[in-house]
Amino acid sequence: MIVFNAIDDITKDFRASFVTIGNFDGVHLSHRHICRKLALEARETGAKSLVITFDPHPKMILHPDIRPFFLITTLEEKLGLLEQCGIDATLIITFSPDYAKTTARQFVYETLGQKLAIKKVIIGHDYTFGHDKKGNDTYLISSGQELRFDVEVIDAFKVGKDIVSSTLIRNLILKGEVADAAKLLGRWYNVAGSVVTGFGRGVKLGFPTANIDPEKELLPAAGIYAAFVDVEGKRYMAALNIGEKPTFADYTFTFEAHLLNFEGDLRGKRLNTEFVEKLRDIIKFDSPEMLKKQIAADVEKVRAILLKNIKK
Repeated sequence: MIVFNAIDDITKDFRASFVTIGNFDGVHLSHRHICRKLALEARETGAKSLVITFDPHPKMILHPDIRPFFLITTLEEKLGLLEQCGIDATLIITFSPDYAKTTARQFVYETLGQKLAIKKVIIGHDYTFGHDKKGNDTYLISSGQELRFDVEVIDAFKVGKDIVSSTLIRNLILKGEVADAAKLLGRWYNVAGSVVTGFGRGVKLGFPTANIDPEKELLPAAGIYAAFVDVEGKRYMAALNIGEKPTFADYTFTFEAHLLNFEGDLRGKRLNTEFVEKLRDIIKFDSPEMLKKQIAADVEKVRAILLKNIKK
């Protein structure tokens, strides 16, 4: 997939493309439904498929008071997931306070019309754009009639009774409901990070852990999780702890993973964790020995859960 970092970088062969527009944070099932449809229709007509997205996320510019604003995917992850949908190219528009002043008319007539001369645009049912969000599907349809491009509006994508959305997925992750979030994402939520030196308590308990400095702000609620951990091309089952350590009167934040059947030093290495299921909340034990027994039970439960979820 080609990545264009500015509208002026787009090559002539991407004029008259099939286009979709959005933030696509998470590239969840609804996003993938739209992008795969776009890629397929473009190929069938001999056109190119182009995703137009924004970085940073507009809410980070329009609502700087909302901090932190949790993103499901990094830009690199988003681009990788879009490529998996079969998209030919992605245009990343830098979203700034000045760009936020772009009107719906300017975006449609200057970007979609003059610079791209698009053939068709596919959008979700609730997509809005332009200054003060004055652009919507009705505006696009009327503009398309004038500029001679087709518009297709995709109905809400549901899993069960839930309309799939980035907001719903974020909220599920924040509550620790990672298994439910995975059903809407179409994959397990992941957090990568480098291993840093910890206090060594896990080694003393017989369950050494890798203390991870997470690269994302969006972390599941405090608790114990069953997770897969990828490191240097290998995948391990893991019991993952997020939160405090009340048994040791340690109330600092920790993000640490005990990798099953692993021996070696992980310090300084980059790990990617995928959250499969939450086991339990963090609780205070009366003694380290009682904690050790609970960890042993947790590890066996993690093993049973993950064995059922190993990708064939």
